[in-house]
Amino acid sequence: MKSNVLILGAFLIAIGVVSGCASLLPSGKDETRSPWKSFDEAKAAYDRVVPNSTNVAQLRDIGFNVYSTPNVRILNYVDIAQATQTIGKEELAEGFRKCLQAKNGCRGYVLEPKNIRSKRHGNLLLDILNFRRKSKETGWRFRVLFVVVDDIVVEKLWSGEPMIEAERDVKNPLGPFQEAGSLLPKLW
Repeated sequence: MKSNVLILGAFLIAIGVVSGCASLLPSGKDETRSPWKSFDEAKAAYDRVVPNSTNVAQLRDIGFNVYSTPNVRILNYVDIAQATQTIGKEELAEGFRKCLQAKNGCRGYVLEPKNIRSKRHGNLLLDILNFRRKSKETGWRFRVLFVVVDDIVVEKLWSGEPMIEAERDVKNPLGPFQEAGSLLPKLW
């Protein structure tokens, strides 16, 4: 048993020293299926939607299919009223006022297409033993809200992150024992 642990330790050290193989480190992808490959494509599709003119069928043709796109949030007029309650009625955009007047004839659709990749890099041995983990996150995120009254888009809003590029470097001086305290029962 002890020799197996020594062999495994020697193997891990050899891998870390010889290659520093960052390619052996985990990577991930967080993507919401959509017809767009980039933030700019999603924004261009959004720009094709014309308030008080575009209907739900046209919205689907543009690429915003509210019933078959994954992770669409559907809001009712009460949800929209709660979200807009801090804005005075006279300051509220006309589309939102139409929605609140239409009550059950109003729906909001929130879609969030995104493509985010995360890749760990750095020293394999330090990463495996939890002494130091470095990662890089890249991609884009687009968020859109369509307010629809009686099948017609009456208001639209967007926000997002056209270029995500973030570095993360987590150092744990105690390595694999860093979070051992959370495993111990609290004595008081």
